[in-house]
Amino acid sequence: MAVMNVNPTRMELTNLKRKLVTARRGHKLLKDKRDELMRRFLELVRENKALRQKVEAGIKAANVHMAVARSVMSDEALEVALMMPSQRMDVSVTEKNIMSVNVPTFRTEVKAAKNGEIYSYGYAFTSCDLDDAVQALSDIMPDMLRLAEVEKTCQLLASEIEKTRRRVNALEHVMIPQYEETIKYITMKLDENERRATTRLMKIKDMMLKETHHYQ
Repeated sequence: MAVMNVNPTRMELTNLKRKLVTARRGHKLLKDKRDELMRRFLELVRENKALRQKVEAGIKAANVHMAVARSVMSDEALEVALMMPSQRMDVSVTEKNIMSVNVPTFRTEVKAAKNGEIYSYGYAFTSCDLDDAVQALSDIMPDMLRLAEVEKTCQLLASEIEKTRRRVNALEHVMIPQYEETIKYITMKLDENERRATTRLMKIKDMMLKETHHYQ
């Protein structure tokens, strides 16, 4: 590990020791953050898998019923039946904070024309399979919104985990070893300078004693 380009002074040594303490504390905090993000991420991945299977099964069932309805109804009758929906869904997006990551939260409000009725047509000229298709889509709509929320949260957490991992590695393998090597280098330099000063003082003392007492 390369030594930092600094002057080997006691003031610089003190500054580097303080930076090393801060770097080690930051490294521990970032590792804790990374571990907690990973725990939350894995929980959401498992939820995402279950939701996706449920949503895909619901969409598949709705498509099957819709295909049967198309086979027994004309296109014009189908378009007229679905032309004026009886419900309206308003979706509002807010944010919540997960370990310094702002993730979206979807809130829905369903407004129905009368008594929560989901069918916008009469039953006389429509197929029961159309009813099943509309019901299937209505049932999986909350899960679809939750799936979108969870998938976006997973993307954001994965990005934050990668950033945190890079910072942890930079501290662990670059900055902290560099600080330690530089501190060791400065300490050795200061010890060497101190030994030189001591040796110089001893020589000066010997010279002064020789001059004072005329030692041979």
